[in-house]
Amino acid sequence: MADKKVIFVAFAIEDETQRDFLKGQSLHSRAPYEFIDMSVKEAYDSGWKEKVRTRIRRSDGVIILVSKNSTTSSGQKWEIACAKEEGKKLRGIWAYSNDRTEIQGVTTYPWSDANISNFIDAL
Repeated sequence: MADKKVIFVAFAIEDETQRDFLKGQSLHSRAPYEFIDMSVKEAYDSGWKEKVRTRIRRSDGVIILVSKNSTTSSGQKWEIACAKEEGKKLRGIWAYSNDRTEIQGVTTYPWSDANISNFIDAL
């Protein structure tokens, strides 16, 4: 089995359940990757941002869970901008089958094992 990849997951806090589902998929024995995420329920401050930037730097790539909640999530927007600044490869995954929200500058794919594992395998 290949070395595990470290994946940062950027998501709106309202989509935390979907992040948990994604994390659950990574625990399956066939998944050659692991996730690092930084969910915060308090107000964002500079200390939080530096911790997140450090985690993004340590990551091989970033999966962005995209939903209608993404359009109003200042934390997720900052995480995406940070990942771009750090030169990380990004993959948008729609968090819900009936929500096709677009984020400018993020190519987004339907949630499927193939769309997630192909991205991770390419890192």
